[in-house]
Amino acid sequence: MHIYRSHTCGALRASDVGQTVRLSGWVHRKRDHGGVLFVDLRDHYGMTQIVADSDSPALAILDGLRVESVATIDGEVKARSASTINPNLPSGEIEIYARGATVLSRAEELPLPVAGEQEYPEDVRLRYRFLDLRRETLHANIMTRTAMIRETRRAMEDIGFTEFSTPILTASSPEGARDFLVPSRIHNGKFFALPQAPQQYKQLLMVAGFDRYFQIAPCFRDEDPRADRLPGEFYQLDLEMSFVTQEEVWDTMEPVMAGIFEKFAGGRTVTSAGEFPRIPYAKSMLDYGTDKPDLRNPLIVRDVTDEFRSSGFGLFERIVGDGGSVRLVPAPNTAGLSRKFFDEMNEWARSEGHAGLGYATRKDGVFGGPIAKNHGEDKMAALWDRLGLGPDDGAFFAAGNESQAAKLAGAARVRVGDQLKLTEQDAFRFCWIIDFPFYEWDDENKKVDFAHNPFSMPQGGLEALETQDPLSIKAYQYDLVCNGYELASGSIRNQHPDLMVKAFELTGLTQQDVEDRFGGMYRAFQYGAPPHGGMAAGVDRMVMLICGVQNLREITLFPMNQKAEDLLMGAPSPAEPRQLRELALRVVEPPKG
Repeated sequence: MHIYRSHTCGALRASDVGQTVRLSGWVHRKRDHGGVLFVDLRDHYGMTQIVADSDSPALAILDGLRVESVATIDGEVKARSASTINPNLPSGEIEIYARGATVLSRAEELPLPVAGEQEYPEDVRLRYRFLDLRRETLHANIMTRTAMIRETRRAMEDIGFTEFSTPILTASSPEGARDFLVPSRIHNGKFFALPQAPQQYKQLLMVAGFDRYFQIAPCFRDEDPRADRLPGEFYQLDLEMSFVTQEEVWDTMEPVMAGIFEKFAGGRTVTSAGEFPRIPYAKSMLDYGTDKPDLRNPLIVRDVTDEFRSSGFGLFERIVGDGGSVRLVPAPNTAGLSRKFFDEMNEWARSEGHAGLGYATRKDGVFGGPIAKNHGEDKMAALWDRLGLGPDDGAFFAAGNESQAAKLAGAARVRVGDQLKLTEQDAFRFCWIIDFPFYEWDDENKKVDFAHNPFSMPQGGLEALETQDPLSIKAYQYDLVCNGYELASGSIRNQHPDLMVKAFELTGLTQQDVEDRFGGMYRAFQYGAPPHGGMAAGVDRMVMLICGVQNLREITLFPMNQKAEDLLMGAPSPAEPRQLRELALRVVEPPKG
C-alpha cells in the first residue's frame, strides 16, 4: 500500500464497503460522542468521516490532535446506517473505522477558523492566506478560476488562435495608469517597466505575420485598489487578429465568451452568441447613464430636459438654462409604496455626493411629490403620456450638467431596479458598447487627450483628423459589458504611420515624440502592416461574476490588501544597501505632510 494513501478523501463510495484503505489529510472537524470520536478528514478532493472508539488504537492519537493537523488513517470502509447517511457529501454513505493513525504534522492554535464560512478581518485572512485557502468556498473558487482559464485556452485554440508569451521587462506604456518601474543594474539610471498590457507587442506580432494571437497575460498597473480591480497585477485574455473588421472580432469572440459562461454558469441564463446587443456609447450614456449598463435591469433612463426648459419650475429651469440636463428614471408600480421609499432614495443620492434626487408619485392617475407640485398636474400628465408611463408609476429626476445628470440617473436606475426587485437574477446579460469618442477634453491640462486606447483607428481616418472637431471623432473601439461590469475592451488598430503621428499631434505631441516613445511600432508600420484589431478580457472579473462574489480577493490566490501590501510575504520591503549600490540608486524620503 502507498505510504500515505490508497484513496483520496473524496473517492470512497458504498461500493468500497469492506475494503482496507489508507487516507491522508487535514483534521477538519472533531466530534466526541462519549467514547466514540468522529473526525472529518479533508484533502483537496473531498471529505471522509473517520470513526474511532475505545477499541481503536487510533482514538488516543486523534483525540490529542488539534483541527488542521495532518494525519494518515488506516482503516476499514463501513456503510453508514440509513439514519446517518449524509446526502450532501459524495462519500456520505460510508465511514472509515480507524485501525491506526499516524501524525504527519501537528497544527498550532488557529488564527482563523477553516471549517465554516465566517467573515474574518482582511488583514488576518491575507496574513494567513494558506489557511484561508483551505476554506471550502475560496478553495472551490480558485479551482473554478483554473478550470475557466483552461477552457479559455481550449476555446481559443479551437478557432485557430496561437498562444504567444510576450516580454515582462519592457518599456513604459501609454495605457493611462502608473507603471511599475524596474531599475537596470547594467544600465544605471535607466528603468524597465512591467507591462500594463501587451498592447504594442501583440500589434507587432500582427506586423510580423502571426495571424491570430492570444495569451493569458499578466498585467501590472500601479493603481489604487478597488473591489473589482486588484492592486498591482491582474490577468487578461489578450488577443489580436489580422485582416479583420470590428464586426468580425465581435462575431469571433461572442461564441468564446458565451461558451465559457455557459459551461460554468450552473444553469444560469447566458446571452446567446450572435445575440449580444451592440449599443453606441452615446445611446448607452443616455439610456443607462453609464457605458457599463446592466441589461438585467429593464429600466430605461429618459432625457426630459426640454420639458423643463420653460416649465416654471425655477430650479430645473435654471439648470437647463445653464446648459444642463434633466434625466428621468421610471419607478413602475410604486403607487402602493409609502413616501418613505422615495425620501430614502433622495437621502441615498445625497449620501453619494449629489445635491439630491427629485421625485414624482402617481396613484390612480393623481400626481404627488415635489416635482409634480412644482411642474403642475397638466404638464406631468402630458409627460407621462409621452413617455408611456402608467397611472401607478412614479419617477425620479436627476438634474445637473450632462455628466452629473447621467451619473446620478445611472446609479439611481441600478438602485431602483434592485429595490423594486426588477433586476433579473441568475442571468448573465452581455452587450457591446461601440462608437466610443476618440478624444476627450482634459480639463486639468486644458487640452485634447485620448479618451481610450491611443493606438485605435479613428472613424474617418486621416481625413477626420484633419477636418473634424477632435471631440466629435469616434473610434473603432468597443467594450464588452456583462451585468454592469466591463469585461473586455478592444479596437481596430491604427496601422498607418502618418495617421498615427497626426493622432498624437492633436494631443500636443510631435512626430519626434512619437518616434521616441513608440519607435518600435512606428518603425514597424513603415514596412507593411496588415489591418488588425483585437481586445483584452479581464480573467479576474469573469471569474468574479461566475463565482458570484463582490471582491476579487475571493477568486485570487495571494492578493494584496487595500494598501497594496502583501501581508503574507512582507512585500514591498526595503532594499538592502548593497542592492541599492549595485543599482546606483538612493532612496529619497517623501515630503512630510
